[in-house]
Amino acid sequence: MQIGMNLLLWGTDITPALFPILDEIKSLGFAGVEVPIFNFNPADWHVWRQKLDDLGLQRLAVAINGPDANPLSADASMRAHALDNNKKALDCAAVIGAKLLMGPIHSALGVFTGQPATQEEWQRGVAHIRALAEYAATKNITLGIEYLNRFETYLFTCTDDMLRFVDEVNHPHCKIMFDTFHANIEEKDIPAALQKCGDRLVHVQLSENDRSTVGQGHVDFEKIIATLKSMDYQGMLSIEAFSMKLAAANIWRPMFESETQLMRDSITYLKQLL
Repeated sequence: MQIGMNLLLWGTDITPALFPILDEIKSLGFAGVEVPIFNFNPADWHVWRQKLDDLGLQRLAVAINGPDANPLSADASMRAHALDNNKKALDCAAVIGAKLLMGPIHSALGVFTGQPATQEEWQRGVAHIRALAEYAATKNITLGIEYLNRFETYLFTCTDDMLRFVDEVNHPHCKIMFDTFHANIEEKDIPAALQKCGDRLVHVQLSENDRSTVGQGHVDFEKIIATLKSMDYQGMLSIEAFSMKLAAANIWRPMFESETQLMRDSITYLKQLL
């Protein structure tokens, strides 16, 4: 297993201005980065591929849907907009050379109805991801479907329901990713939840309970890493930490000394477990 870093620690403005950060990430011993795709112009991503290639960093793509692009909406035009956006994200992911596009792309972040998902919403989500997986296959990219906690989405919020969803999509380019932050809220037994994922698991995000330095909170990463070893998991482990620069994370106070401190202490801790 190798360790990566999610670039959302530096906010949502994902531009070449972050290239010095990539240099630092490489110097600290990280093997790859998660690149959020919020800019849907493929031409802008060629320089990213060149930079990542120059550094020898692996890359994975991350996408989300905003309230105006809800795959679960009863409005067919909004569903079409969501699919178009996600296809554009796949186009950009292909440009940077990513083989995975991950995230809660089955839903719109922060959109709720006040009720559990209906059967109609479930089927819309399945249809959306199945169509997206078909397109991903043409790019040689696999989707990593993520569940979020109950405060961020509602279609599914636990491993069991995520597995049922992916089983219903039933496409070889639709797999799952696992985020320890959400699992820490929603699962009674995180190692058991991981084991259920089996060979459908293509990526793991390691995130502390307070979204800051991995190993300084109460998430039991020792058990999590031991479980992944027992599963012979060969994918990447990415550190996902957020700051006040990411409004959607609702972080209202400093949670770490600096980005450098967070990265250094997190990777040092994790390498001891690996």
